[in-house]
Amino acid sequence: MAVNNKGTAIKSGIRLFGSTKVLVVAALLIAISIVGKSLRVDIFSVIRISAETLPVLMAAIFFGPFIGAAVGAGADLIGCLVTGMTPMPVITVGAAATGFFAGLVYQYVFREKLLPRIALSVVIGRLIGSVIITTTGLYYLFPGMRPQLIWRPVTNIIMAVIEVSIIYMLMSNKAFTAQLEKIKRK
Repeated sequence: MAVNNKGTAIKSGIRLFGSTKVLVVAALLIAISIVGKSLRVDIFSVIRISAETLPVLMAAIFFGPFIGAAVGAGADLIGCLVTGMTPMPVITVGAAATGFFAGLVYQYVFREKLLPRIALSVVIGRLIGSVIITTTGLYYLFPGMRPQLIWRPVTNIIMAVIEVSIIYMLMSNKAFTAQLEKIKRK
């Protein structure tokens, strides 16, 4: 997406909501996130490894902050319904913030260097959405869980390295990025 100024980027990001192709891919990423949430691995009931955030980050990087936020919120809400969990607004806001900030950073930072751009997007998205917002929400919602929350930054670092690697491999592939550009065209 060619971005000349902030107004153009916002209009372009919102315009993608009107694209059937983008909405289909966003729905697919929500479905993948829900499967990732369902197939998580808990280590000692402290560290939770899952692929639920990867599709949110992919949506943010592929289509921008608004689609990223929508995929994050949608995946959390629908995932809660599918897995039988109670939706919690602060957790949903954290998921949406992950997508929004990852997409925002990807659009405006390190425009010429792909790996640092992806890495910073994933780290900032995870830091704000998962480490700060979601951890704060869990801290207040579940006081008995507080000693375990110390492990959330460690888990986020591990998952961020994996996510950066996967997204970088995809975005480095010329055939993949060509197809992505076709999807973004209305």
